[in-house]
Amino acid sequence: METNVKVGEKSFHKNSSFSENLKKMEPYLELGAAILSGVLIIIGWVLAKYELQTASVITYLFAFIIGGFAKAREGILDTIENKQLNVELLMILAAIGSAIIGYWNEGAILIFIFALSGAMETYTMSKSSKEISSLMQLQPEEAWLLKNGIEKKVPVEQLQIGDEILVKPGERIPADGIIIKGRTSIDESAITGESLPVNKTLKDEIFAGTVNGTGSITVEITKRSNETLFQKIIELVQNAQSEKSPSQQFIERFEGTYVKIVLLVVVLMIFLPHYALGWSWTDSFYRAMILLVVASPCALVASITPATLSAISNGARKGILFKGGVHLEALGNLQAIAFDKTGTLTKGKPEVTDFIVNEKVDRKEIIRIVASIENHSNHPLAQAIVRYALQKQHVTLMEPDLVEDVSGWGIRAVVNGAEWKLGKQDFVNTSSAAQLIDDAKKLTTEGKSIVFVQKENEVIALIGLKDIVREETITAIQQLHELGIIGFMLTGDNKNTANAIASEIGLKEYIAECLPEQKVHEVQKIKENFDVVAMVGDGINDAPALATANVGIAMGEGTDVALETADVVLMKNDLTKIASAVKLSRKMNRIIKQNIVFSISVIMLLVVSNFLQFIDLPFGVIGHEGSTILVILNGLRLLRGN
Repeated sequence: METNVKVGEKSFHKNSSFSENLKKMEPYLELGAAILSGVLIIIGWVLAKYELQTASVITYLFAFIIGGFAKAREGILDTIENKQLNVELLMILAAIGSAIIGYWNEGAILIFIFALSGAMETYTMSKSSKEISSLMQLQPEEAWLLKNGIEKKVPVEQLQIGDEILVKPGERIPADGIIIKGRTSIDESAITGESLPVNKTLKDEIFAGTVNGTGSITVEITKRSNETLFQKIIELVQNAQSEKSPSQQFIERFEGTYVKIVLLVVVLMIFLPHYALGWSWTDSFYRAMILLVVASPCALVASITPATLSAISNGARKGILFKGGVHLEALGNLQAIAFDKTGTLTKGKPEVTDFIVNEKVDRKEIIRIVASIENHSNHPLAQAIVRYALQKQHVTLMEPDLVEDVSGWGIRAVVNGAEWKLGKQDFVNTSSAAQLIDDAKKLTTEGKSIVFVQKENEVIALIGLKDIVREETITAIQQLHELGIIGFMLTGDNKNTANAIASEIGLKEYIAECLPEQKVHEVQKIKENFDVVAMVGDGINDAPALATANVGIAMGEGTDVALETADVVLMKNDLTKIASAVKLSRKMNRIIKQNIVFSISVIMLLVVSNFLQFIDLPFGVIGHEGSTILVILNGLRLLRGN
């Protein structure tokens, strides 16, 4: 039975065309046809009771046509297109065969239940695409364009890069851009899955489909409507739903062969029982028609697609984007996972963790002078010191008399006539700072970078800086370990720093001094020992390693670059989502196995029962179609939670 669902091609418009409205009405039209077919069956049965055979047959014939038209058309077109038989044709042939031998009522009941099952299947399958359909509706159709200070409402499609638009409080943002006036908080749950609003101010990037909070903002457009991150997410998930997993591909290949085998066995069933067991021709043909029904692989075919689509929709709702069922299925078998360190396990920006000063000096004044000097440098460590002074110590910067950058060593400056040096240990005079040297050694073993502070010829302070581990990293690693997945850290840091970071987050395995070009080689080495390996990185720099792994996972944080470089994208940089994705995949694989075992068991039971003449056609239809509905509903459980 056909189970594929196609979601809208590009975007959803509130003023839907007639064909789109008709498509939305399809489940209800199918249900209406099935119900009308059922009513006609009742009328035909009553007419037969009063021995109005001709009227009864005509009524049954209308029941056949009305109830079976949709599935017959679907089966014929699919057979012509794919050049192979399918289960729809098996059902139609069974109904026609029943009518030929005078079982009009049974054949009509077969059509009725088959049509009712198809309508229910179409309805339940549409639920798996509900998340994507609702996502499409979040794309605004109009925007307030600003021209010479005048507001004009225009279609989103007319917006050009560089245009300025006004977004009022409570409105949904119509296009990607940057804020050039105003500040606000924005609900980005449609993009990242994160429900808490994010504060935005000048020069901050905003995305189409997100919701403006209480502030009015002016935005400069940076992307056309068909190139927005929001639109790319929709297209990615739609493509993922159309891409088939290995299990689904196998079942679809198996279906064509299986249908041919069923037809061959049905032909044998018509003749063999008559000659070998002495059955009448009518009984043999009748049992062959029942076999045609109960042996059809409808439930088997429906075992995979609803579950896969539901899991993809579930992930999209939570900010986990899968590029196809193949990657989702592979995650469930994950054995090892490699993490890029900087920007993935850590925040990617160094922070001041220690500011140790000689007891003789004024700590606040030293921080003020050091930050004032470092403010003239673009080095990441210097910028971290400035942020620490301004944001945590709340000092006021001053202007040094002289600042000189000493490349590779540090920075020299003159403040109030005194010479200062900031930098590496070999850049300063440490002969009179034994205690600070001991402190520096201790901080180094903790994986921290050290900046020495010298005034005139005396070291008076040292600063410890570290790339801070993300708050959720330790939890994420623990969750993966609980799932039996071994983690590896890839970093360019020296062994002391790598060991300190790995110990802090709970990883036993790490590769230190790993240059970017070596990551691919290290991932290949991990794959030699594990069947399924994932790589987690934070963008385009990790693309080769992401492609080398069985599953590449990118930290998205609302960047469309990540959408291009990985198989799975975490739209919010939350590593705990990886464990959620693995659990979702394992649940999907488990449900698919349940469905396959159940559907095959039901087919075998019904086939044996038919051969032993324990069931009639209506009960065979109920058992067959009932199992199909059950496996679909079981797959749809993936729409809820993990």
